[in-house]
Amino acid sequence: MSRIIASAAIRGAHTWVERAEKKLAELKESVGADHAVEFPNTAYYLPVIYGLTGEKVEKLSDMDKVLSYARDLLPEVPSEKLWLPYLGPTLDSGVATLFAEECLEAMKYIDGSPVDGIWLGAADDVIMRARGVEFVDGSAPGFAAVVGAAPDNATAVKLAREMQEKMLYVFMGGHDGGTSFAEQLDAEGVQLGWDTRLVPFGTEVSSQIYSLGFATRAAMAFGGVQPGDFERILKYNKMRIFAFVLAMGEVTDEWYATAAGAISYGFPTISTSDIPQILPTGVCTYEHVVSNVSCDELVQRAIEVRGLKIKVAEVPVPVSYGPAFEGERVRKEDTFVEAGGQKTTAFEWVRMLDATEVTDNKIEVVGPEIDELEEGARVPLAIVVDIAGRKMQQDFESVIERQFHHLINFAEGVLHMGQRDLIWLRISKAAKDKGFKFHHLGDILHAKLLDEFDAIVDKVQVTVYTDEAKVEEMLAKARLSYAHRDERMAGLTDDTVDVFYSCTLCQSFAPTHICVVTPERLGLCGAYNWLDAKASNELNPAGPNAPIEKGELINASTGEWAGVNSFIAEKSGGAVQQMTCYSLMENPMTSCGCFMAIIALLPMCNGVMIVNREYAGMTPSGMKFSTLAGMVGGGVQAPGFMGIGRGYIASKKFMSAEGGLARIVWMPKELKDAMASSLAPRIEELGIPNFLDMIADESVGESEDAVLEFLTAQGHPALTMDPLF
Repeated sequence: MSRIIASAAIRGAHTWVERAEKKLAELKESVGADHAVEFPNTAYYLPVIYGLTGEKVEKLSDMDKVLSYARDLLPEVPSEKLWLPYLGPTLDSGVATLFAEECLEAMKYIDGSPVDGIWLGAADDVIMRARGVEFVDGSAPGFAAVVGAAPDNATAVKLAREMQEKMLYVFMGGHDGGTSFAEQLDAEGVQLGWDTRLVPFGTEVSSQIYSLGFATRAAMAFGGVQPGDFERILKYNKMRIFAFVLAMGEVTDEWYATAAGAISYGFPTISTSDIPQILPTGVCTYEHVVSNVSCDELVQRAIEVRGLKIKVAEVPVPVSYGPAFEGERVRKEDTFVEAGGQKTTAFEWVRMLDATEVTDNKIEVVGPEIDELEEGARVPLAIVVDIAGRKMQQDFESVIERQFHHLINFAEGVLHMGQRDLIWLRISKAAKDKGFKFHHLGDILHAKLLDEFDAIVDKVQVTVYTDEAKVEEMLAKARLSYAHRDERMAGLTDDTVDVFYSCTLCQSFAPTHICVVTPERLGLCGAYNWLDAKASNELNPAGPNAPIEKGELINASTGEWAGVNSFIAEKSGGAVQQMTCYSLMENPMTSCGCFMAIIALLPMCNGVMIVNREYAGMTPSGMKFSTLAGMVGGGVQAPGFMGIGRGYIASKKFMSAEGGLARIVWMPKELKDAMASSLAPRIEELGIPNFLDMIADESVGESEDAVLEFLTAQGHPALTMDPLF
């Protein structure tokens, strides 16, 4: 390899370690060696250090040991005459750099927060788990760690849009001559943040440690890799987290050192500067450093070097299109036209018709088009999609209909919320100026439904109604269809079907985990119900949602079937031999890391608490959500603890082996409020009208003693039920 890169990376690593040692000494002097250290609302301490060494950095004095490791890793800076044909010393320097950078970034939370203006700092565990799911299901194929700045703002916007359209996350940290990529985007009015996948971490290149922390946490949270198992952490990232570094600007010694740390993870560097290259393969899948790449070719070249496979269906619309725009906001002042949102009648409806009744790619707008409206107009709207297909079933209508939300949101400048007859649509002035019309809603749905549902959908015809009389006429028909579907779903129970479905999407992250999706228990990520899984299996019989023949019933109370056990044992590689669908205490379902909430046993209360991932506070179990998630995730069975989808709480089968709903003794208030309407039928069956008020929340207390005192005063039924043990 180039002696220039080796020398620069090693010099840069020495600089980083010295900088961290100096800052640590200053802080210990000013605030004390026992001052607490953490990235807010995270369970993995300082994740790169914790993942690679197993060391828990909880106070400043803990950094002494870590920086001693870093110092031991540092080789002497080689002379300019020395040729290094191998990466070893450079990689050691890179890891030393990562340890020093993580210490430095953590110290910023003590000596002035790095969260300032557009800069977001470390991702908390709520963000990590929500966004990590996208790396599991493929909706986020990888991420780009961008260092420096583009030659000009227009190029920065072009590169950002290209990466968004390719569904990549863009993690930004570091500047070139005082200018950063994130600041260039912000100056052009580009929306930044996790919702748009354009994530600005910090002004210094050291903030890219948050990118590697994200990757490290993914290995521990979803892959079940144990802290300190550095070989598996690095291998996991090389094989499963498809990331790369884009370096734009003057590559300094400090950049070289940081890039060397990224290479240890299997993440190559692609640079616009004319720097020495490292082309032989080895640590990375292909080349390690590729340089002198023009901005026009930068993203595509990086994708090739990292070995990413990205499939993007062409959608004939005049605006950018991709998942990164799903989180984009269209504010009131930026809106050209809107529909629904309790301001006008608006709905969407999929109906299955005979092939003779559907003309493929027939898209009509009945009523005024966008260019016939005044700015700020509010219009009635009906989006009626007629579908025909030899393998299409009426049960799939609602499955396809639910896809409208993200498919329409993928269009830049278009906001969609809700479903059925509770939708809200906004189209921005910018989108209208680029030529976006109501007709393009049909273009999107036609292209994407044929692409994503090609196994069951042969023809798609879309009619967009903006004429008020026609909207009301079609709404009456749609509501009859909605009612029929609801009646059909109400009759679908675990007892009335012979087949459940698996979901193995998360096995790429948690190899021994398998969701079993039943009519009365949705997937723990909340994204898949039984009908979704059934439709997915029709679409892709070799995909993640395989049918599971229930087989002989072993235990009706716990929900155990011989066929399910056989399937689980085979697909988990023998790691899990038995699984129950309705029990928390006896062979419960495993969890990956994508769960929406966690059930945890509270022994003194003879009941359970449920905490949702959005809740950042302490729980009566003595652990925050993030700590509980570390116990439950990774594909393990943990009796007394289980990850779930929120919807399962309202199921008749919820913990039915242990008494069901009556066992819930604590939930965060936000979760109680959010679940109130869906829990109402279950509470009525329970026969305790005020049961929701009998469940403690954080206002009662965050200790089990406080919860027990409250339950006793309320006469909560869990206290008189059979012991859980």
